Amino acid sequence: MKLTGNTILVTGGGSGIGRGLAEAFHKLGNKVIVAGRRKVNLAAVVQANPGIESVELDVADPKSIAKVSKELIAKYPELNVLLNNAGVMSLDDVSKPIDDSILTSTFETNFFGIVRMTSAFIEHLKSQKSATILNVSSVLGFVPMAFAALYSSTKAGIHAYSMSLRYMLEGTSVKVQEIAPPWVQTDLLNSSEEPRAMPLKPFIEQTMEALGTNDNEVLVEIAKAFRANPGVNETAFFHQLNDGFARGASAS
Repeated sequence: MKLTGNTILVTGGGSGIGRGLAEAFHKLGNKVIVAGRRKVNLAAVVQANPGIESVELDVADPKSIAKVSKELIAKYPELNVLLNNAGVMSLDDVSKPIDDSILTSTFETNFFGIVRMTSAFIEHLKSQKSATILNVSSVLGFVPMAFAALYSSTKAGIHAYSMSLRYMLEGTSVKVQEIAPPWVQTDLLNSSEEPRAMPLKPFIEQTMEALGTNDNEVLVEIAKAFRANPGVNETAFFHQLNDGFARGASAS
């Protein structure tokens, strides 16, 4: 994608990967709007980055999406990049009855939210000379974490949706890129100090570099083995990953 001269909406932009990408785009001179549910987080981003603007948005609420999308299109007619980043993650055990509230909230936010946000902005984006939809999935969409089966499933869904969206938008001004992060040091699952996770700063730096290409999938180096794994022999890598998680959980 073109890294400068954009007007960019970042969902889940109040913390973690969303904030990191929002700030990186802002430093390149783009107009950036961060969206999220938590006022305090949004205010912190705006205060630390003069020029970034914010809007309250709950991507799990179709009414919130309808209201905010209409307001943003009117206020920012040059908006040409939608960064679908908002997401939630909980550990689960699908070998037992699942709490329906966790099931619903995970899919409403992570998957339905991306589809609804894209649907709300798609006609506006197609009217732009050049536009990009950035969908944040995860390496767990390729190699699932069995202890977060619902989260992993939503990320696999995002990958399938992004491929289909890209195909259907061929011949238009809208490009679709999928960002598939590895485990990154963020507040997700209280991972900000997790030594096994990739530090946020180099992740953002490497992701921004990869975004500047025409690659459909944006992968930092550590994520590439996960992307390459799916296939007839994928079970071994899957077990290796999850056995490692299981050992870590039993040791804690």
